[in-house]
Amino acid sequence: MNSINLPRNKVTRAIKEFIVEGDHPCLMAQSVIEEKAVDTIVLQGSSFNEIKKLYTFIENSVLTKNPNSNVFTSLIAVFPDLVMEDVEEFELFLWEVLYKLNAMDAYDWDPSVSEKLHDNNYSFSIAGAAFYIVGMFPNSPRKARRMPFVSLVFNYHSQFEKLRKMGAFDHVKKRIRQRDKRLQGSINPMLKDFGKESEAMQYSGRIVDKRWKCPYFEKPVK
Repeated sequence: MNSINLPRNKVTRAIKEFIVEGDHPCLMAQSVIEEKAVDTIVLQGSSFNEIKKLYTFIENSVLTKNPNSNVFTSLIAVFPDLVMEDVEEFELFLWEVLYKLNAMDAYDWDPSVSEKLHDNNYSFSIAGAAFYIVGMFPNSPRKARRMPFVSLVFNYHSQFEKLRKMGAFDHVKKRIRQRDKRLQGSINPMLKDFGKESEAMQYSGRIVDKRWKCPYFEKPVK
């Protein structure tokens, strides 16, 4: 596959058009982009070297983040040269990336969340910080996840907890789900509050049930 080598400014512009100018249902996503609180990395595929760049990018964010800041931030990894035909292919790709990131990680798992994939309080951890991950790609079954490029959004789990402590979480969640219903015609059936079901089932956007297994570990061994 030949890389299209899109410059970073064109990628970030396309993301802004999709999220802000497209009036994305997620108000928090709109907010962090308008406040320029999003860090974006453009990667040429998912080779070891490219995922190592992603790991370093996330680690640097964790190490330099001010834990007392009220500014919400997101990290976006964009793979503009990848094409995913369907959500099953995308889900496998997503977990392959997460597996590689985990294999590179020398830090302990964030103690505020579980590292067991099927635990209700599971969340993915990198460099000692928990992240809620939103997978997005043009062919996603959810309109709100149809980013122009294959993308993985890393949201600090601590930010959602901060919203809860501020008493704003339920209000924000309700507004986002109302907006998503207007866009799609239905609320995303996979969305569950943290602690009620493993959030790992939500990462790809694919509709699954409690029998779900991580596809990366289920794929045939070559």
